[in-house]
Amino acid sequence: MSDKVIHAGDADFETTVLQSDEPVLVDFWAPWCGPCRMIAPALDELAESYAGRAKVVKVDIDQHQATALKYHVRSIPMLLLFKGGQVQATQIGAVGKAQLAQMIDKAL
Repeated sequence: MSDKVIHAGDADFETTVLQSDEPVLVDFWAPWCGPCRMIAPALDELAESYAGRAKVVKVDIDQHQATALKYHVRSIPMLLLFKGGQVQATQIGAVGKAQLAQMIDKAL
């Protein structure tokens, strides 16, 4: 697991994600979710390659239900790209690293 991936929750979501100067790719996930675990290595690689330009943040929906409810997370993995505190793009389901990189690139 990359040390560049940030774990956020209900208490620090606003400061970590919404107030970020950089675009933030948020992965809503859970430890029991197979597809979530499948895309984790791609998220680690993206966190490394975009370090200093964009953030990768993971939110465990079992631990932080208020944030998951606020963003209408109904199936996981669900990835939201935030820029300037607003959702710019949404991806539901496991996708490849290239598709996630495209989401980030559009926001840069």
